[in-house]
Amino acid sequence: MTTARRVARDVLIRVDADDAWIAPVLDAELGRSDLEPRDRALATDLAYGVTRRRRALDAAAAPFIRRELDPEVRVAVRIGTYQLLDQRTPPHAAVSEAVDLAPKRARGLVNAVLRRVADAGTPRWATDGERLSYPEWIVDRLAADLGEDDALAALSDMNVPVPTPARADGYRQDPASTWVVDAVEARQGDLVVDLCAAPGGKSTGLRAAGAEVVAVELHPNRARSVRAAGERTGNRVAAVTADGRRPPLRTGVADRVLVDAPCSGLGALRRRADARWRIEADDVDRLADLQVDLVESARTLVRPGGTLLYSACTLTAAESTGVVDRVVDRTDLMVEAIDPGDRWRTHGDGVLVLPQDHRTDGMFACRFRVPS
Repeated sequence: MTTARRVARDVLIRVDADDAWIAPVLDAELGRSDLEPRDRALATDLAYGVTRRRRALDAAAAPFIRRELDPEVRVAVRIGTYQLLDQRTPPHAAVSEAVDLAPKRARGLVNAVLRRVADAGTPRWATDGERLSYPEWIVDRLAADLGEDDALAALSDMNVPVPTPARADGYRQDPASTWVVDAVEARQGDLVVDLCAAPGGKSTGLRAAGAEVVAVELHPNRARSVRAAGERTGNRVAAVTADGRRPPLRTGVADRVLVDAPCSGLGALRRRADARWRIEADDVDRLADLQVDLVESARTLVRPGGTLLYSACTLTAAESTGVVDRVVDRTDLMVEAIDPGDRWRTHGDGVLVLPQDHRTDGMFACRFRVPS
């Protein structure tokens, strides 16, 4: 019989064994199951929650484990520990359910480990990274860039799932992304180029504001996703498959350009449960170089007097204020203030929202104007 816990177990084993992203694996498993909506929600919470919290879960169980665990056994222990510590499931139920998920040969071990986890109560964490379940380098980098209090609050908040709201046209989009669209200040009849457009939320949002939109995306399948978003919402955009560093568009063609750049995604870890385990410290500086290249390329597309908005769903200085400083040094772009209102914090020459501010993604934005 298919149960929510078995679906979650099978997903987590596949993710570990194949180094796969959790979202498509979970979607496939749920598609094959006959689970009712409530059980689908439980399977999703278990799969995403265990993925998000795996460092903390492993640390909580580690004192009671004396040997290397097979993947199937490790997943059963993680699910049980997650139910004990995060879901606050009664111990007898959490232990019994996790034991049922384990291979028969290891059920005694899983039972013993989880009973000791339950008896131990709140673990003694070695570091904030262990407690919050992040790689240590992420904690250290954000503490250096934001200050320790804001960094720990952001990381803690991104461990709490929040439903993604739907816009009036049905597109589901994090509010911070809609605020980026607002900050472009596109007007009726403007030609706006969205230089890194997939999956299409910002392009279709700009079209809904009355702009004509050209969406540029590097990969054909992602360009198709932008077109599909336009069809689905009734906000159709022209999608072009091209490298944003070499867009096949005329110089000065656009009234406004949006560069919502590829980034480390360290502001969007609430929605991307496994991203924290995939991004590497060296990736931040590599991506910052790419972001600067994209903004420099975007500069050529903006007419005299037009504007360029740079945004990134990250919290690092290198990918926010650092990009702005480099762009100002290397181009004639002039920073134009964005009114923070009650949404944003002023952050260097741009604006920032932290996840804990409004239960959104963390996001940075800065608007530039091309000299007339």
